[in-house]
Amino acid sequence: MDTGRQTSLAKNRSLIAARGVGVRHGTRWLIENVDLTVHAGEIVTLIGPNGSGKSTTVRALLGLIDHHAGIIDRAPGLRVGYVPQKISVDWTMPLTVRRFMTLTDRHPPAAIDAALDEVGLGDFSDRNVQVLSGGEFQRLLLARAIIAEPDLLILDEPVQGVDAAGEIALYELIADLSHRHDCGVLLISHDLHIVMAATDTVICLNGHVCCSGTPKTVTESPEYRSLFGARAAEALAIYHHHHDHSHLPDGTVVRTGGADDHSACTHPEHRHDHR
Repeated sequence: MDTGRQTSLAKNRSLIAARGVGVRHGTRWLIENVDLTVHAGEIVTLIGPNGSGKSTTVRALLGLIDHHAGIIDRAPGLRVGYVPQKISVDWTMPLTVRRFMTLTDRHPPAAIDAALDEVGLGDFSDRNVQVLSGGEFQRLLLARAIIAEPDLLILDEPVQGVDAAGEIALYELIADLSHRHDCGVLLISHDLHIVMAATDTVICLNGHVCCSGTPKTVTESPEYRSLFGARAAEALAIYHHHHDHSHLPDGTVVRTGGADDHSACTHPEHRHDHR
C-alpha cells in the first residue's frame, strides 16, 4: 500500500457509505432510502429475506449497476476484495490451488504463500481444487480476496456448502482478517445465529432498511421479529464468545484453557450458543 493512499484512507475512516440510495427496474423500486456505512476494521452484516435487495445494494455500492436516488461515497483509492455467492469452475480441468490464485491476476509466489498461510491453507498449494472440502474452497476464495490487501472485503454468503463447525471457523477467520488488516467487511448472510456474534452492525433490509444497529438491538426490534418471526429471534439469541479455544482449518474446535486443554470437539452440532 503506497503512503499517499494510506494517508487518504486514514483521514477518511469511512470506506464506503450510502445515503438514501435507491435502485429501480422500470417503474419498480428494488431498494429505496438505503443508508449504510462501513468503516475500517468494522464488520457490517446485511440481512433480509430472499428478494429483499441485498445483492442489489452491494452491486450498487460497487458501481456494478446504476443507482437512481441518493449518494454513494467511496474512500479515495479504495481497494475492494470480493467473494461472490457462486463461482463457476470447470471441475473437469486439473487446477491446483496455486494456479487458482493466479487466474484473474498475477501475484508473486511469496504473496500467494502468505495469503494461503493466513487462511490456513499453507500446505495446500499443490493440491487440486477439485479435492477441497466446502470450507477449504471458501478459504481459498478468501485468500484470493485478501492477496491484494483490500481496504474493504465484500462477502456474499461466504459459508455456502460448509458444515456447522466449519461455519464457525470461517466467521472467526473473517473477524481475524478484519482486525489484522484493519479492513472493513460487508457481509451478506442469512446464517444469523453464528455470524451475528462477530458482527459490529446489522442492517435488516426488505426493499428498505427495516432496522439497524447492534445484533442485540436488531434481534429485539419489532421489524426483525416481523420478518423472521419471534421464535427465530429467540433462537438467534446473542452469545458471548469467550476465546477458550481455537479452530483448526478443518473446523475442529481445540480447547486452549482450563481442565480440557487437550480435548477437541468435532461434533457438527457444536454451535457456540453460550448465553
